[in-house]
Amino acid sequence: MASWCIRTGLIHVFLLFSITFSDYGLIQGVDSLGINYGQIGNNLPSPDKVLNLLSSLKLTKVRIYDTNPQILTAFAKSNVELIVTVENQMLSTLMDPQQALQWVNTHIRPYVPATKITGIDVGNEVFTGDDTTLIQNLVPAMVSIHAALVQLGLGNYIKVSSPHSLAVLANSFPPSAGSFKSEVSGVMIQFLQFLLSTNSPFWINAYPYFAYKDDPNRISLDYVLFNRNPGMIDPITKLHYDNMLYAQVDAVLFAMARLGFNRIEVRVSETGWPSKGDANEVGATVQNAAAYNRNILRRQLANEGTPLRPTMRLETYLFALFNEDMKPGPTSERNYGLFQPDESMVYNVGLTALISHPSSTSSATISLTSSATKAANKEYQSWSMFVILLTLQVFMRRPY
Repeated sequence: MASWCIRTGLIHVFLLFSITFSDYGLIQGVDSLGINYGQIGNNLPSPDKVLNLLSSLKLTKVRIYDTNPQILTAFAKSNVELIVTVENQMLSTLMDPQQALQWVNTHIRPYVPATKITGIDVGNEVFTGDDTTLIQNLVPAMVSIHAALVQLGLGNYIKVSSPHSLAVLANSFPPSAGSFKSEVSGVMIQFLQFLLSTNSPFWINAYPYFAYKDDPNRISLDYVLFNRNPGMIDPITKLHYDNMLYAQVDAVLFAMARLGFNRIEVRVSETGWPSKGDANEVGATVQNAAAYNRNILRRQLANEGTPLRPTMRLETYLFALFNEDMKPGPTSERNYGLFQPDESMVYNVGLTALISHPSSTSSATISLTSSATKAANKEYQSWSMFVILLTLQVFMRRPY
């Protein structure tokens, strides 16, 4: 029993250090906060007006949920980097390499390089749906699309991935217990192998709001909103978390490490907070939405990473740019936008003001480290990694 406990503890230590000190755990910059530009509304402004709004906000990273030619054309010769989406129903067709080549030739090639398409999301939350055929089609479709991009000379410029719901995890708390659901572990390995081979990120749609709404009596509102709070300490890694979003992201990192993948970057494809909801949607208020998005913005401006990868800024895309009046579901679904369709603010998240004054700090403590300190930390981390691995070797060979 003692032998098993020691070995289990060593595995947790190895996972922690291998993730933290992998190449992707070191300093890598991200230019700006991103935003999701949904179009499920009958009163949204034209794409050229949207581009003007984005420019005024100094937002240069945008995700859309299709390959709308009007948007791709309007955003040409701008500084906006676009991630486009292949709809789920197209996956079975795009498994065929020739069909994928035709799709890229029609939907991507005519617009680049004038339009800065930097990513293609193949499907959305495929692994948490009920369609097993769709799940099996995902990786082959991604492979075919990537091959088409390579054939057309675009493979180094446009990354292919697919965003997942946090429900793809079987366990997410504490973060060190992160693991994928067993029913998708086989195809998940194939998916992660593709990401690793193409140097593409793992995208996660993460909404602390849902966790709070489902259990407001046990989950701290300040914890999910990034406000000042005591936070929690992971009992295995001893890492301190002062917000739920970072804990969710690190749970994904641990889940990947358990499958043998610790060099893939995790990015947040969607996160946000509704400004209005039904009677049973606790916490859906303008005040909470403003606090959540403003605090995320402040963390982005501080180049902050998660506790597991503290020197790597977490790239995050807010959901969403507009309230969309034709979205189905509860009231909250139509009220995630920072703006109304007439371009008036739902609430002031402070984008322009904060970007003009990046030295501003939030109510939560943000630690800014000098470049010299970061260099010293990097050298220290290298030595620490060597010592840990040496210790691990000794213990694993030692008879019990």
